[in-house]
Amino acid sequence: MQILLALIVGAAIGTALHFVVAHRDTRGVVVGPIVGAVAAGLAWTILTWSGIGIDSPWPWLSALVVPFITWPVLIVLARTRLAHDERERVRLKLS
Repeated sequence: MQILLALIVGAAIGTALHFVVAHRDTRGVVVGPIVGAVAAGLAWTILTWSGIGIDSPWPWLSALVVPFITWPVLIVLARTRLAHDERERVRLKLS
């Protein structure tokens, strides 16, 4: 049941990063929260399945740190979308 806390924390961090990273109009509003929640949940699951209990600080710390992987994911998605849009403008002779 504690994994739910990790998912909520991951989604909250992903939401915050969605608004911090530039070009948020180039990606969906749920991409950041989903990536953050999946990262935190996956880290929590891996640590608990490897035998590290919830009485250890590592699952809790991982739920706070691992969702920051969302930052580079959002940057790469924004850059990819901008590059694709520019290629489409050139291909369609709009610019």
